[in-house]
Amino acid sequence: MRETVVLVTPRLILRPRRVEDADAMFAAYSDAELMRYWSGPPHSDPAQTRAEFEQRSHDPAWRSWAITLKGDDTAIGMLAAGEKRQGNVTELGYMLLRDHMGGGIAREAVSALIDRIFAEGQRKVFADTDPDNAASRGLLERLGFKLEGYLRAEWETHIGVRDTTIYGLLREEWRGS
Repeated sequence: MRETVVLVTPRLILRPRRVEDADAMFAAYSDAELMRYWSGPPHSDPAQTRAEFEQRSHDPAWRSWAITLKGDDTAIGMLAAGEKRQGNVTELGYMLLRDHMGGGIAREAVSALIDRIFAEGQRKVFADTDPDNAASRGLLERLGFKLEGYLRAEWETHIGVRDTTIYGLLREEWRGS
């Protein structure tokens, strides 16, 4: 797996995520609406979020970043990248605290991550999202991702068995939006 490096955008610093970021991210992990399309149910205690961050910090298959505003090291969101086929294809994941939605931060952060992944030589990035997650699907489409597949009854989640949509973006399609 590649190294998790610091990424800088006009408004943001994307630094390697730390276990301590769980305290700031608990606001998202405990938000039932934000967690609706996540892989697990909302957290009821900050200790749950810290335990998940600790467990995932040892997962060599994924790199994770905290999204922070320049001048403030507090996590306002996070990004993750998992290389699915070495040297070829990477899956993306992202989450942003509700107070920071709607201002283009997610687009800026995900764009920086895509730039990095393609600079590393990957040929494709993709995201797996619930068909009812209009915000996530909208972000992916604005970034130039194409709907590649609709998988029925793909995931068993805390809200039941769910379909999924797969969005992909090839290096030659990327405009650095």
